[in-house]
Amino acid sequence: MPKRTRFTTWRPLATAATAALLATLLTPVAAQAAPRGSEPVHSYEDAIREAVWVDTGLDGDRDGKPDRVAVDIVRPRETARQGRKVPVIMDASPYYSCCGRGNESQKKTYDAQGRVAQMPLYYDNYFVPRGYAFVGVDLAGTNRSDGCVDVGGRSDIQSAKAVVDWLNGRAKAYTSRTGTTRAQAGWTNGRTGMIGKSWDGTIANGVAATGVKGLKTIVPISAISSWYDYYFQQGAPLYDSGPAWLSDYVDSPDARAKCAAVQQKLVDGAPRTGDRTPLWTERDYVKAARKVKASVFLVHGMQDLNVRMKHVGPWWDALAKNGVERKIWLSQTGHVDPFDFRRGAWVETLHRWFDHELMGIDNGIDREPMADIERAPGRWDTSRVWPPSGTRTATLRPGRGTQDGVGTLGLHRGHGTASFTDDPERSETDWAARIDEPTSEKAGFTTRTLTRDLRLSGSSEVTVTATPSTPTAHLSAVLVDLGPATIRDYADAGEGITTLTNRTCWGPSTPADSSCFKETKAKTADVGYTVVSRGWADLGNHASDHKGSPLTPGKRYTITLDLAATDHVVPKGHRLALIVAGTDQGLIDPPADKPRLTLDLSRTSARVPFTGGAAAFARATTGAATATPDVTLLDGVREPRTTHRVPEASQ
Repeated sequence: MPKRTRFTTWRPLATAATAALLATLLTPVAAQAAPRGSEPVHSYEDAIREAVWVDTGLDGDRDGKPDRVAVDIVRPRETARQGRKVPVIMDASPYYSCCGRGNESQKKTYDAQGRVAQMPLYYDNYFVPRGYAFVGVDLAGTNRSDGCVDVGGRSDIQSAKAVVDWLNGRAKAYTSRTGTTRAQAGWTNGRTGMIGKSWDGTIANGVAATGVKGLKTIVPISAISSWYDYYFQQGAPLYDSGPAWLSDYVDSPDARAKCAAVQQKLVDGAPRTGDRTPLWTERDYVKAARKVKASVFLVHGMQDLNVRMKHVGPWWDALAKNGVERKIWLSQTGHVDPFDFRRGAWVETLHRWFDHELMGIDNGIDREPMADIERAPGRWDTSRVWPPSGTRTATLRPGRGTQDGVGTLGLHRGHGTASFTDDPERSETDWAARIDEPTSEKAGFTTRTLTRDLRLSGSSEVTVTATPSTPTAHLSAVLVDLGPATIRDYADAGEGITTLTNRTCWGPSTPADSSCFKETKAKTADVGYTVVSRGWADLGNHASDHKGSPLTPGKRYTITLDLAATDHVVPKGHRLALIVAGTDQGLIDPPADKPRLTLDLSRTSARVPFTGGAAAFARATTGAATATPDVTLLDGVREPRTTHRVPEASQ
């Protein structure tokens, strides 16, 4: 398809009659100035609060009736009185009753008439006074909705898509869960933006991938783009869990009683073998990126070990390939909402984004840099496009060093071998801390000390040729910045933030719904190394990403591990390291055996995207030979936690 410009040219939203009326009311100077932003001119306290139940057209709980999903709405009363239609900001979530939303785990509450009294988060408080409606959708099988949770599948996505269809006059809704009185959405112009963190943002990705008309933009925060990549990577199980457990975690009591068949399908369709089954194909939104018509404002933590950065690279690249308008923020945090790591700038930027995308206000956000990248806690850089212009892939080669397992990393092909034995009790933090020691559980390779800064931006890949000693083997590949730094402590319980006691307010409040939220500050750690990017694979998947097979001990295999996207500057005076090892404790499950693996260094390499490509790498690593480092234990963050994770918080 022809490549589109980054942002569309908006048509005026006012009718000719409205424009004529405005022209008579404005002074000549004011009449010439376009609006720069929506203003809080509507009463939040007097807003219309209502609930409707939208017919999804599915019968997931098999009770013989179409499933209806509950939709709680807060919208300006003044625009309704004036007959003016408003755009919609929508968050479709499984968490409104079971688990809560945001840093303070807020849940929906209701008044005596069943109308939403507290809508979690600040979206309604802030945006309804500015002329938006806010819509909170209970996914099928959760809270007040019918149906079953199917963890990113047809039911989940249709739960939200049906609401977009209803907002645009293409679906039916009712004023109660079981009644026959129809509800109309005549108060909206149908222009909808979806937002949400984690599972909520994942639903936004999935609905956008249907190409549904009326969805104009999505803001996925720490969101999944392919559910297979949430549970596996190239056959390697990421942790001991599965979609059936997650479905049960959020199911309403009613759904638990009715949805055993759906639960069993999730068990049967997601074997822990790591094979790609039809269940995973259905939940891969990247493959449907060609259908996306909505613009995308993507936010992710580069140290998110729950919904990992692997969900960013393929999705971002697929959107770019299909000409989708995009914007991105990448933080140093783990699984954290931007409201909690950059609050003021975030609310202002989100406001301008929705004004531009949903109200058609020419506020200049389309002419600003595409990317904001956090370089140090609270310090941000921008890039006009992302990855930045001039980014090219360099092929780095590991080589033997003076000690076994302590090798070199450069542009010239290496020779010989390096060996390690999988130790499931060791993790990337152990490997990096002992990078200059010949430990038995990893093979490490380092560059010379850099003579100038070197920027990595985008997704890397590591091709490994390895000979295993056992029929099963898992591999990890890690890029590490070796050198002192102060970073956000993403391994802490707050994943890079500390929650304070004082509050700031973002819009009006009611007695039942406060707009005031606890402030946060950066939780930092002084470290001697920083893990930049990670990737994992089951060596049994060497011939196919879709199905693994047993290995023949003593036979050589080649596999390419996909490393997660990132944007990181390795400073002058630091070194860049590549580590190849087995089980990354806490991040992937171990294989059935404890193999010893021997790497053929002449057939092992890393393809890394640098600003300036191989030439920039060569310049940064040219200079006097690096002195042999003192063998000291480098400080880093604590080991990753191994508790059950869900795509909301690392609980």
